[in-house]
Amino acid sequence: MISKILVPTDGSRAARKAAMYAVDLAKQLKASVIALSVIDKRSFMSQTVPARETARHVIEPIEDYLREAAEGYAGEIKKLCDKNGVQSKTVITAGHPVEDIVKEASRAKVNLIIMGSHGKSTLAAAVLGSVTYGVIHKETKIPVLIVRR
Repeated sequence: MISKILVPTDGSRAARKAAMYAVDLAKQLKASVIALSVIDKRSFMSQTVPARETARHVIEPIEDYLREAAEGYAGEIKKLCDKNGVQSKTVITAGHPVEDIVKEASRAKVNLIIMGSHGKSTLAAAVLGSVTYGVIHKETKIPVLIVRR
């Protein structure tokens, strides 16, 4: 039985569509939803400027901006849950999206992960590093439902 659904989000159209699907399914099954937004730590790594030459005051606002964006994305799902009478909570992490999604799914003991896909080909996914592709090929026994854009 599905009682807890994890919905990772990056704020994209595909993620919003997956969230709507997840909330609708959760409502029908009387399940709860965990909205997860992962701040990709690689976002603040610069390949052109060595870290020792980068002022700390430049990095902090980027981290703050990414955290606010992540909270907003997860907050949208929470509002959707509240509107539909579905119990929910939000989780914000910072790290590698694939690893954090699988880790949170295991930690929270979810029964299903529902996430969006942009519909890129396998070759494009391998080259671009698709998070959805990474999650479905990660060592986990938790079912993953992909909602196509």
